[in-house]
Amino acid sequence: MRLSEKKTQLYGILREMDQVIVAFSAGIDSTFVLACAKEVLGDRVLAVTAASETFPDRELREAVALAAELGVRHEVIEIREMANPNFVANNPDRCYHCKAGLYSQLTALAQEREIAWVLDGANMDDLGDYRPGRQAAKEFAIRSVLQEADIYKEELREMAREMGLSNWEKPSFACLSSRIPYGNLITLEKVGQLDRGEERLRALGFRQIRLRHHDQIARVEVLRDELARAVEYADEITAILKEEGFSYVTLDLQGYRSGSMNETLGVKR
Repeated sequence: MRLSEKKTQLYGILREMDQVIVAFSAGIDSTFVLACAKEVLGDRVLAVTAASETFPDRELREAVALAAELGVRHEVIEIREMANPNFVANNPDRCYHCKAGLYSQLTALAQEREIAWVLDGANMDDLGDYRPGRQAAKEFAIRSVLQEADIYKEELREMAREMGLSNWEKPSFACLSSRIPYGNLITLEKVGQLDRGEERLRALGFRQIRLRHHDQIARVEVLRDELARAVEYADEITAILKEEGFSYVTLDLQGYRSGSMNETLGVKR
């Protein structure tokens, strides 16, 4: 199916909804859903961003700016993830508990506002990894309209570029808690290390970078074609991460890959 046909299908799905809330993180997936919903439904769209201890302030500021750029009504709610012992324990079902907390608030807000549907930004590529949060989406009847329209990540990027969305090239971003190995408790100290460290590493100009927290060891992932450049910046990277409290700094020779923490689960991708 051509991209134009998939977009037409997406618009048809949205047109049937009348009013929607879009769970808006400022990533390209939810931005694309929000922009399409705005085109189809106009003022009957509400973007809602969840602020939490594991959601960087820079991402929240970007969400506010993007919603204003799109001319969409936007609200920020607070999620207290660290108050949930099932989240803090960081077992393999951590993402389920995180998403269940988010979706319970979004669906309650939707009921209060008499809005029938809550949308997320999950696309077809998200079906190929271990994502227990998808179970929470099913339980709360969250609509994944990109999956319903059979749209993949690179396809939505191309359509976002054609629409003139300013963040169409934005690298993928995952919550900071996903950088901590399963079974290791999530703490504000670890989250702070990851947030500050990764923001400083991004300033070095890498197209995509992930910082993973292995107690005293910081594991850095960059794209495979930027591994040589990362070696050139070894001294700067090491200095930054030691300043953030890590004792050792490693560069992952497999390069960046989404969900690398799931590799210990033996999940086929």
